Amino acid sequence: MKIPKTTKRYCPYCKKKTEQKIKLVSTGAKRGTLTRGSLTRAKKRGLSSGIGNKGKWGSKPAVSKFKRKSKTTKKTNIMYTCQKCGKSKYRASRRNKRTGKALQE
Repeated sequence: MKIPKTTKRYCPYCKKKTEQKIKLVSTGAKRGTLTRGSLTRAKKRGLSSGIGNKGKWGSKPAVSKFKRKSKTTKKTNIMYTCQKCGKSKYRASRRNKRTGKALQE
């Protein structure tokens, strides 16, 4: 689903339908490398070193990139900015097909 650059939509500040610009906003913060249960943290603690079976941190067979991905759509956050008053209305994450790619190109 591709999203247009502008749309006519109700503005709660002007209290009427106005032309509004559409902008994609990031879907939230990314997890850090040293979060609890992360591989980097375990390696820093020295859990992957030594002799014998590494268990959870041992060598694993290669997984194809298609097997790794489970979701077909991405959640997108959309920001609508009114052309008249300049105020923005935020719309929380919705599932849209190919929205991120379409708007960033």
